[in-house]
Amino acid sequence: MRIDKYLWCVRYLKTRNQATITCKKGQVKVNDSVVKPSREVYIGDIISLRKNQINYKIKVNDIPPNRVGAKLVDIYRTDLTPKSEFESLELLKFSKDYYRKKGTGRPTKKDRRSLDNYYEEE
Repeated sequence: MRIDKYLWCVRYLKTRNQATITCKKGQVKVNDSVVKPSREVYIGDIISLRKNQINYKIKVNDIPPNRVGAKLVDIYRTDLTPKSEFESLELLKFSKDYYRKKGTGRPTKKDRRSLDNYYEEE
């Protein structure tokens, strides 16, 4: 089975087109080598996939006949992604909360004063 079809079948990407684009960008590796979307996947291969700033690592257990339900995905793959990847995503979310929302306009006087005080302390 093609790598793009496999990633779609085990529900890592929503569409075949997204899977193909991800492969073409070089965000998919099989056994530590960047692959094209047409590369065949075999049982025992280790797939590395970069999605949403997380590096997923998947081991192929079996080849699905077609797209499978979410409950059956674990039959066809083993997730080897380290927990530290998900923790780094949480830290990234916290760092984004600090910044102002887009479209909220210019800083108010209070915001400007707090920024001035912050820079004076350093």
